[in-house]
Amino acid sequence: MTRISLLLSLSLLLGCAPMPEIGPLPAANQAAPALLPLNDVLAQVPEARLSASGGEALAARAARLQNRARLMKGAVHDPATRSRLAAAVAAGRA
Repeated sequence: MTRISLLLSLSLLLGCAPMPEIGPLPAANQAAPALLPLNDVLAQVPEARLSASGGEALAARAARLQNRARLMKGAVHDPATRSRLAAAVAAGRA
């Protein structure tokens, strides 16, 4: 019981803390930033800021992310799990 009261007291104290300044929020009617292809982004970076290894690391990371996104497409569950879940839904157990 003392742990609960201590946790409650601490949360109340934290709730009384002043709100931090986060600056103005972006306007809701502003357009979203444009998404650019990686080659266009790399072309805009000055040569002094981007080393060959940095560009290669960035391209490798982009390839990993694209591969990960490709793996996320498709079915989430295997066919056996899907049929088991469908049967449970049909039976009203889910």
